[in-house]
Amino acid sequence: MLYDFIVIDKNKKTPLYRQIYLSVRKSIEYGSLKKGIKLPSIRRLSDDLAVSKITVKSAYEQLCAEGYIINKPQSGFYVEAYFASKPSPDGLMKSNENPQKKYYLYDFSSKSIDENIINIKEWKKYVKDVLNQNYLLSSYGEPQGEELLRIALQKYSLGVRSVNTSASNIIVGAGTQPLLHLLCSLLGKNKKIALADHSFIQSEFVFKSHGYKINYFYSDKYGAVIRSLDRIKPDIVLINPNFSGSSNANMPVTRRLEIIEWAKNNNAIIIEDDYNGELRYITHPMPSVQNYDNENTVYLGSFSKVLLPSVRISYMALPDNLIRKYKKIKSLTNQTASKVEQIALAHYINNNKIDVHLRKARRIYLEKSNIMLNSAEKYFGDKAKIILNETSLYIAIKLKTQCSNDILNIIEKNLIKIMQYNKEENTLVLSFSGINDNKIEDGIKLLSEIIK
Repeated sequence: MLYDFIVIDKNKKTPLYRQIYLSVRKSIEYGSLKKGIKLPSIRRLSDDLAVSKITVKSAYEQLCAEGYIINKPQSGFYVEAYFASKPSPDGLMKSNENPQKKYYLYDFSSKSIDENIINIKEWKKYVKDVLNQNYLLSSYGEPQGEELLRIALQKYSLGVRSVNTSASNIIVGAGTQPLLHLLCSLLGKNKKIALADHSFIQSEFVFKSHGYKINYFYSDKYGAVIRSLDRIKPDIVLINPNFSGSSNANMPVTRRLEIIEWAKNNNAIIIEDDYNGELRYITHPMPSVQNYDNENTVYLGSFSKVLLPSVRISYMALPDNLIRKYKKIKSLTNQTASKVEQIALAHYINNNKIDVHLRKARRIYLEKSNIMLNSAEKYFGDKAKIILNETSLYIAIKLKTQCSNDILNIIEKNLIKIMQYNKEENTLVLSFSGINDNKIEDGIKLLSEIIK
């Protein structure tokens, strides 16, 4: 046990024994030191605080006299007092606060995945195997990401997304946001970036924090339109080729090549956010944009929906010119992803468990997407345009009649949680990633009755 809660200042006029007494007393009153906890011996505490044994003994005797602690012969000093109603100093959060999570009967948010996809016991086994290797836990992780995982990711991304890179060009991080922060530090501040409207909101926060000027390019059914990029003239273009324009279709190869050519001619960088690119289950997955251009394209991949949301591991494949810049600052960076989970994921990939996992995920999400589409068409019919975003695991219901202003409150009162409501486009967005398939139809039926 550490005793940092005991604060003393030898320059103060307050006697040292009194300072020790007050520190222990406050910790007991606030519940930090609970009844039955053993305190350090007089000798141990006097050594740790570099004070005399008489000073510590005087503090302990005062605490014993007031009933805060008790001296058990041949055993030591123990906390005796218990405060059912603890003092609440300003600015301190109460340790006993336990807000309850609201229950939703129909959860169409995107905060979870289908629990039937992954074998949790098997994943825990891989994590446990790493935890049992003490030598792995006694050192810091690699700033760039564990080499074992980067080698596995190079093979994995090539196999499922045709990413053309090497392990030495891959950087691992705890989610896409930390990687984007690192990327912005390599690209420099005050850049102009073009991206699709209503895209990755968290990425916009990162770009704004680095002083980037954000512009929204125009999209047709095939994705970003070149003449729109000509008008904006950005330094960076962020695209998600799995989610093109209003059609939510896969960006065709002709448009991909046009954007690559435009970027080369305009000395621009492409950031390819390949969110869940390997999760296509209706259409056949196309190679990543990075496959056609590894000189100007930065590739971003993630396991938040592919594996588990709680496993915060994403990765970034950089072109050679940017990885050279990174290596100059590598020693100044820290790894944000868990070393244990990185190594566990590497073994999970190398043992082909991720392949089994992906096949199962594609089958389950295919079934759920069909239920979602059929239910939406059944209960909304010609009153809405229904669009499936395959890789992001949601449908968009674009209503033809305007909803009331308090529609979200009404939906909430009926214990329905939606992913979002776009008021400008009068569109409900419903994710099927986490909801049980036997609840989908009833939830959409109730939602349609509320809208009507």
